[in-house]
Amino acid sequence: MAMQPDRRELGYEQTLMHGRFTQELKHYAKSEAARIRAEKERQKEVEDEFRRYQENTICHRIKANLLYAQKFVFEKVGEDWIFLAILGVLMALLSYALDYTIAKFQRAHVQLYNMLDGQPILQYFGWVGFPIVLVVFSAGFVHLVSANAIGSGIPEMKTILRGVILKEYLTFRTLVSKVIGLATSLGSGLPIGKEGPFVHLASIVSTLLGKVIVSFRGVFQNESRNSEMLAAACAIGVSCNFAAPIGGVLFSIEVTSVYFAVRNYWRGFFGAVCGAFVFRLLAVFNQEEETITALFKTNFRIDFPFDVQELLAFAFIGIVCGFGGALFVYTHRKVVDFVRGQKRVKRFLEKNRFIYPTAIALMISTVTFPLGLGKFMAGELTAKEQINELFSNTTLGETPEDVYEQLKPWHRPNVYITLVVFIIMEFWMCALAVTLPVPTGVFMPVFTIGAAFGRLVGESMAAWFPRGIPNSGTLNTVIPGGYAVVGAAALSGAVTHTISTSVIVFELTGQITHILPVMIAVLIANAISQLLQPSFYDSIIKIKKLPYLPDISHAGSATYDIFVEQIMVKNVKFISWLSTYKDLKELLDDSEHSSYPLVDSPENMVLLGSMQRGELEYLMEKKIGRARRLIVITEKKMSERGADEEDRVMRAMGQNATIVSFHRQSDATSEPEGITISPAGDGALVETEDPYDTASSNRSNSSTGKRYKLPFGEFEDMTIEEQQAWEVEELKDQLDLKDSHIDPAPFQLVERTSLHKVHSLFSLLGLSHAYVTTLGRLVGIVALKEIRQAVEHSTRYRSKSRSETQDENHR
Repeated sequence: MAMQPDRRELGYEQTLMHGRFTQELKHYAKSEAARIRAEKERQKEVEDEFRRYQENTICHRIKANLLYAQKFVFEKVGEDWIFLAILGVLMALLSYALDYTIAKFQRAHVQLYNMLDGQPILQYFGWVGFPIVLVVFSAGFVHLVSANAIGSGIPEMKTILRGVILKEYLTFRTLVSKVIGLATSLGSGLPIGKEGPFVHLASIVSTLLGKVIVSFRGVFQNESRNSEMLAAACAIGVSCNFAAPIGGVLFSIEVTSVYFAVRNYWRGFFGAVCGAFVFRLLAVFNQEEETITALFKTNFRIDFPFDVQELLAFAFIGIVCGFGGALFVYTHRKVVDFVRGQKRVKRFLEKNRFIYPTAIALMISTVTFPLGLGKFMAGELTAKEQINELFSNTTLGETPEDVYEQLKPWHRPNVYITLVVFIIMEFWMCALAVTLPVPTGVFMPVFTIGAAFGRLVGESMAAWFPRGIPNSGTLNTVIPGGYAVVGAAALSGAVTHTISTSVIVFELTGQITHILPVMIAVLIANAISQLLQPSFYDSIIKIKKLPYLPDISHAGSATYDIFVEQIMVKNVKFISWLSTYKDLKELLDDSEHSSYPLVDSPENMVLLGSMQRGELEYLMEKKIGRARRLIVITEKKMSERGADEEDRVMRAMGQNATIVSFHRQSDATSEPEGITISPAGDGALVETEDPYDTASSNRSNSSTGKRYKLPFGEFEDMTIEEQQAWEVEELKDQLDLKDSHIDPAPFQLVERTSLHKVHSLFSLLGLSHAYVTTLGRLVGIVALKEIRQAVEHSTRYRSKSRSETQDENHR
């Protein structure tokens, strides 16, 4: 790295915030360019001399071709469409490999049960023990490798896409933890899905692939570019699960974005199509399918798929699924609150991490045991087999003899009781299963429950109208499988608050005959569910207390009558241009904010900018840190001994002189490295974990930088009393901000900005906080917390605003 010119050599002068150079840089630029040019010429001469001996060898030609190919490949991979194609292919391969592994686990589970036929007790232990082992392994592996792999992943991705940084969430360790944990937890047969976790996996692969490209090209270093790739990765993750590119893109937009940039639309579709195509192509290569077709292909009647009178039944499915989706979200949240609310139970489970997964797996496996309650709910079928049979075109109430054996699990004792028991049991088992500390998804379980309820309504309609509903003299039999499709889309849409589930079921089944019933049911279910409960993903965001902005649509026009002055925090922690180091130390000790506003003086409060916490910590360490203290005490000792003694000591030290370097925080996301003290010679170094080794300097928990110091006895340090007295004197000085990094344009609002506009700005720009000013004077600050509380209690703020307005009019 080239040496940088000293600011003093270029006539640098510090202004209020920015600073300027009073001399032109052309002289330095010319000399530096000449030096670089000469260095390149010398390097070229050396290479030419070496090439004369090597250019005719085979190894040299092979190496040159490989270097050219490497350069060409990574230049092309950096382009968006190739990057997205590679990402889609990788995720398709990963999805197919996971499905294959999960199917093997589930098939082994059933084979173990069949091998022990005739021995009910051993069958029970085999049926229960297999999922317990897999779930416990998944929980332990995830806990040891990366706990960030727990759960769905969509709530966290929604948070990340709005600008919040979640450390260690998109790393290779999390990828390994998620893949292994998801394969074993789904292989256990518990009612959980892989759609949410796969969105997380696609985002991790996109991030890691972008880092690989960065090492060769800097094209993906832009933060906006990374966000665009993550948005496309979410769509790819959904499409690789269902081979549904259109529904995958729309679903990812609905669950992860408040506002979606249209420029990302083609990226999502291109990557989703590549992933879905390869995912289904792998099934053909593995001879599972004859050609590329839908995942759950149906063959409903096309000429007359449903009767007009049946629309009432479809609307009824939407109403019930709306209430059912809200009840599912409520039940899941109450289960989590109950476990967290019992302090003794919580402490016990934290100390014994395998107790809870074992208990839940034991309970669910016992319920689904085929010789017990499981025979009344088709317990021996896998999730894929259940959906295939629920979508079948055969009326289960009157099953023909040739297919009866295949559908026999639904006829113990009859299809109606089996479906009712299946719906009730799967409902609460799924709510419990998604609370496990393993990678879990919720889409496919509620999709299956909705399909079962729709099938129940369809079978009932077929029983009530065995010949079909009379319509202008013609009779057409009822298709129960169409009701199952409608129920699956309605309940999954109600739980996730999405409309795109209707498109997903069309791509899953390969038929669009029931488009009108599906859309009616999904819209009704969404309207009811959104009135009663937040979506499942928003509920998890609240449970985990992730930074988020709630939906503002339900608040109505009240948000236009609420202003920033009503919700802002007026007692703002700030630093001024006239503050002392003592004021800064008290500020850092009393608060833990990531940034602080900078004003001209406490009297005027004119906002000049903002400073990051790491920058302020660096100022404190530079002022009263250990390195500064050692320099002071050394200079003091030298001055006491006189000039002759100083020269003698310096000659005696020779190469053992100490180098003290101050390290500044490089950017807002990196963490301060503190100050390094190292010997110029071969002195031994001692590593210390605490980056700020002072008695009274600020110690931030967020600082993880390491510092090296010389062994004790190398320097004579101050006593405790001397150090305290010295720090008191040093802290009286005024802050020196001339070399500090100051953001001169933090985001600002005025007092009469409406809540609706503030919500839109925070959502569009991904803000975490904004300062409120009046004629340039700082009067308050508003953050995500204040906006969230204002939206949730919009009625109270609106009545307060009206009362204040009436008081002003009365005066």
